[in-house]
Amino acid sequence: MLSFLNKFTVAAALVAASASAYSAPKTVLVVGDSLSAEYGLTRGAGWVALLEQKLKSEKIDANIVNASISGETTSGGRARLPALLNAHKPQIVVIELGANDGLRGLPVDAASTNLREMITMAQKHRAKVMLIGMRMPPNYGRAYTERFFGMFSTLSKEYKAPLVPFMLEGVADKPALFQADRLHPSAQAHPIILNNIWPTFSTLITK
Repeated sequence: MLSFLNKFTVAAALVAASASAYSAPKTVLVVGDSLSAEYGLTRGAGWVALLEQKLKSEKIDANIVNASISGETTSGGRARLPALLNAHKPQIVVIELGANDGLRGLPVDAASTNLREMITMAQKHRAKVMLIGMRMPPNYGRAYTERFFGMFSTLSKEYKAPLVPFMLEGVADKPALFQADRLHPSAQAHPIILNNIWPTFSTLITK
């Protein structure tokens, strides 16, 4: 009888622990640049803040940690990621980096290596990774812009990481949706950005 009770107690504890783990909110870590850091925007107007609101409206329990920094490059993200993973222990890592590498004309291979290291680090922490891609303006030359854009697809396939091919789809060709610097999207553009990101992200967060 005592043995049965012990087994019952252990089984009940395992069921409770499993239920608790299942119901615990997921932590989503966003590592990006000014496009995700609300540069030039009123706080709460950027796509990451809108994503948080969308999750609440969809009754999806998740905590968003926005670790984006204006001016961030892939090398900066790579350097910061280990501490962020240890501090927040995310279940999902969203990587939105590369634009500043491209605008500075840095080698695509270097950016790819940095992103590859970031994906590997996150996956070793048992986090799912989502990539957000970017395009460079045509004045950077066809060879460079095609290699840069293709980098995201290559990494997505290699690491089986879901990809949003171009976060500024429906925005980049509309000057009215940019701030005065013509580089950063205005508040009116960020709902469109979220619409570009949501279909891929929602599939990942509900798995």
